[in-house]
Amino acid sequence: MAWLRKPRALRPGATLGVAAPGGPVEPQVVEAGAALFEKAGFRTFWREDLFERRGYLAGDDERRIDELLQLWADPAIDAIVCARGGYGCDRILHRLDPGAASEAAKPLVGYSDITALLLWQQRCAGLAGFHGPMLERGADLASDALDLLVEQLTGDVRLPLVLPGEVVVPGVADGPLVGGSLTLAAASLGTIWEIDTDGAILLLEEVNERPYRIDRMLQQLRGAGKLAGIVGLGFGDLSSCADDRYGSTAAAVVAELAESLGVPCLSDLPFGHVPSNLAWPVGGRATLDAENGELRILERGVEVSS
Repeated sequence: MAWLRKPRALRPGATLGVAAPGGPVEPQVVEAGAALFEKAGFRTFWREDLFERRGYLAGDDERRIDELLQLWADPAIDAIVCARGGYGCDRILHRLDPGAASEAAKPLVGYSDITALLLWQQRCAGLAGFHGPMLERGADLASDALDLLVEQLTGDVRLPLVLPGEVVVPGVADGPLVGGSLTLAAASLGTIWEIDTDGAILLLEEVNERPYRIDRMLQQLRGAGKLAGIVGLGFGDLSSCADDRYGSTAAAVVAELAESLGVPCLSDLPFGHVPSNLAWPVGGRATLDAENGELRILERGVEVSS
């Protein structure tokens, strides 16, 4: 996995640009979520057309492309926080300007379908980002998730940052972090933003997928050679991925895969489609300690100026 440039850390009073590069968003949800970030000391900005709809998209492709380009180019915007995920990023990534994203060097925050945008930024712009909470939960955004995200964005996070997990396969591994939504990681194969897992700790989560689909996507990654070079494996929330018809569970799928790979593995890490969706830096160095049940993040995801 190639070295990634870090975006600039945020200062007090920084302005967060709100983007909707995927699915449509509700005004009241965005406003409630923005109020929490403003209470935490930030300003927020979004374009008047943020709430446009085109079926399952937040407006047409041109609107969503122009929104990202504007947020990157505007010197008054210090970071980009996505309003929500939802399908749509894949339609526009091949038309985005990696040079604009790299030159802007602004933190990008999102998860779920925003995984595709984070992978694109990593592979095409060489820029780190944050897998973390968006505005989609409105006023219900968990305080610990918001507090940690603020610490991550400002560079004030105390290291190592420890995320607890359950041991699946014991062992210890060191490497940069990559991953996000399993669905979007699998969907990246064959694209210019294809996930880069070489020498990495791969972190994955998913929601509302039956265990056989979890298995199929993991096997797709393995068949593409994306699991051969990983040094560790971690899973976030998979609690909704069950199938009562067969009595199968995502946990069993994960355990079988991890044991066959023979790499250290943790499950039930606190990230994903849960209220306490704790942020982690894409590309940040970490230790996956599957002896003591800890993912220890060792590196800030932003560049702090002296």
